[in-house]
Amino acid sequence: MCGIAGIFDLTGTRAIDRDLLSRINDIQSHRGPDEAGLHLEPGVGLGHRRLSIIDIASGQQPLFNEDHSVVVVFNGEIYNFVELIPELQRLGHTFRTRSDTEVIVHAWEQWGEACVQHFRGMFAFALWDRNQQVFFLARDRLGIKPLYYALLDDGQFVFGSELKTLTAHPAFKRDLDPFAIEDYFGYGYVPEPRTIYRQALKLSPGHTLTLQRGKALPEPCEYWDVPFKPHAPMSEQAAADETIARLREAVKIRMVAEVPLGAFLSGGVDSSAVVAMMAGLSDQPVNTCSISFGDPKYNEADYARQVATRYQTAHRVGQVEADDFALIDELAHLYDEPYADSSAMPTYRVCQLARQNVTVALSGDGGDENFAGYRRYRWHSYEEKMRSALPLGIRRPLFGALGRSYPKADWAPKVLRAKTTFEAMARDSVEGYFHGVSVCSNALRSQLFSPELKRQLQGYSAVEVMRRHDANNPATDAVSRVQYLDMKTYLPGDILTKVDRASMAHALEVRVPLLDHQLVEWVSGLPVGMKLKGSEGKHILKTALQPYLPDDILYRKKMGFSIPLSEWFRGPLLQRLRAAVLSPRLLDTGLFNAAFLREMVDQHASGRRDYGAVLWSVLMFEAFLRNAEQQLEVVAVPAAAHGG
Repeated sequence: MCGIAGIFDLTGTRAIDRDLLSRINDIQSHRGPDEAGLHLEPGVGLGHRRLSIIDIASGQQPLFNEDHSVVVVFNGEIYNFVELIPELQRLGHTFRTRSDTEVIVHAWEQWGEACVQHFRGMFAFALWDRNQQVFFLARDRLGIKPLYYALLDDGQFVFGSELKTLTAHPAFKRDLDPFAIEDYFGYGYVPEPRTIYRQALKLSPGHTLTLQRGKALPEPCEYWDVPFKPHAPMSEQAAADETIARLREAVKIRMVAEVPLGAFLSGGVDSSAVVAMMAGLSDQPVNTCSISFGDPKYNEADYARQVATRYQTAHRVGQVEADDFALIDELAHLYDEPYADSSAMPTYRVCQLARQNVTVALSGDGGDENFAGYRRYRWHSYEEKMRSALPLGIRRPLFGALGRSYPKADWAPKVLRAKTTFEAMARDSVEGYFHGVSVCSNALRSQLFSPELKRQLQGYSAVEVMRRHDANNPATDAVSRVQYLDMKTYLPGDILTKVDRASMAHALEVRVPLLDHQLVEWVSGLPVGMKLKGSEGKHILKTALQPYLPDDILYRKKMGFSIPLSEWFRGPLLQRLRAAVLSPRLLDTGLFNAAFLREMVDQHASGRRDYGAVLWSVLMFEAFLRNAEQQLEVVAVPAAAHGG
């Protein structure tokens, strides 16, 4: 696992400043502390920071083909490289190393842009072909590895594994994108392909980008999508057997490493499944780690210990205290743009714990999106049945009126909190799902934003992100359709971003077998009833795992990495919250309604309303602004040395 960065002159062959390239490359040295490498030629500069995992002795980057006409920088793992090497050798290619990186340059020579179709793994890479005068970038199918890019005003194209590689360039413009601000307060992150800055973009999962000098920056090209293509009918037992076989194989190919390897073990179904498969494939005890919370409402450590005991793993537990909010500023630095998933804090800690003993860790991420494990899928299914009973023309005025008049009863038992349900019923399917997952509702965002920001938005709403993906949705049933939307938004934008930054902050590589693209393709074709059966999500996965895990692991209530935000904001974080949310830094942006910010803080502190999630989003936005100011101060001095 590594960090990549670089500069490509889209207009000519101007010399790339070596010092600038080195600084951009080194700003993400945490991703690859083992080695650094640069390659420069007229109009091209490539940088690489290496975390050595495979072929430690000879896998240095940038890496070239035989005649040095093709060069690549690569972040990730190609798990099927062992099979690809002899195939490419039979086609006439000569290998100097046994690294998966060299497979990329020869695959490019052989198959061109279609090379990505041959790779099984997680990857983001940039490749320069001097003979063809082509600069090529690619990102893996599910978006496990990140890739940012920007076209600067002078025609230079800059890219990197983290947004900070772009903002470190003195010519990068830091104008905020109002649409991205709307998206952030809708989702709690900035979904692909936007970033918080107008000038920067993310390369979306399953996409490539091919650049040629003298031509305009093209649109990225999609090379893969989740198919949701139904299989031939099969029995539940056959599906369960196939699930285990595919999961075991996905785990097996991710256990290849020349460094210590282990797994995260939360005690949930997905991580426990991965550990069970690893234990059956290893002669040595599996290294596992988990986080323990002081508050029993958030603590899964006992369940993790139960799995660790069953499989006799070398298990380590780290304690996260209820007041572990010292990470706020560190998270702002790591994520480079506003990011409001508070579970980033315990994720950071579990990565820190894992890195004490291993360099590679397998995780259970992706199981909920794959196998319909989120409770919201069940609620969406219920709502869709109700929506189908009444046309939208009747539902919208009827339930809209009920939603407006029904009180916001945060204090009441869940069964009495009908306001959200009424509001969802007044919407179409995509609007209803977005309303259910949004951090900050449409009404709240309207109150939160200033008239100036709303003017800049010109009627744009964050739901348009989901509408754009739904226009290409291959799924047909209600549950599969929102699974697809999550795979396009929440999975890469929140879950995988969280794990990548938290792990790479500690130079830890995380591999995700449940997001093996062949496994994802196969699971997507299963009948929805095998995934969500009645009120039970992940039905086929749990059925398949019954010989491997006890029922109190498989069928207990899902907890997740939650932290007590609402309690923090009424206690130890209240003063910091007030200082941040009402700070001149935030208010001087002109983006927010200051009176409503004060009202939210006061009402939350008094217990009259629960604005915990929204206030955390505002707090992290202020932390982003503060971090961006500090980055600008660092860039300002070298900028003068490079002529601005």
